[in-house]
Amino acid sequence: MHHIVTDIEVEADPVRIWSILTDFPSYPEWNPFIRSISGTPSTGSRLEISVQPPAGRGMSFQPVVLACVENRELRWRGGLPVPGLFNGEHYFRIESLAPGRARFIHGERFSGVLIPFFGKRLDGPIRAGFIEMNQAVKSRAEHE
Repeated sequence: MHHIVTDIEVEADPVRIWSILTDFPSYPEWNPFIRSISGTPSTGSRLEISVQPPAGRGMSFQPVVLACVENRELRWRGGLPVPGLFNGEHYFRIESLAPGRARFIHGERFSGVLIPFFGKRLDGPIRAGFIEMNQAVKSRAEHE
């Protein structure tokens, strides 16, 4: 297993951050990492997602939403068609810190026999993409 976790403090309440996170049609306007999402953010639904890591290859996948808890968590799982090769459980969590202030946590747990071959790519471009998206969420929540 390989785990990437990033976070950022945002001067906005969880409701504001959640509204940005679940407004999938606006992603191309502001999100430098997840370039598009289509589908419904509800448990059991399937999404269509395209990501573009910085200095990395873009990819598209169709994960299943595992959890959608309003103003708190959005989590999905995707992977290769052959079970056990490469799976990722991507998550966003929002923690209230004080009135008008929250922590946005963005991570992914990777598993499967191919994980050792992707270590540098996961810790390099993928982590960088998470950090860029975190900054973009913060900017959008605090300034728009």
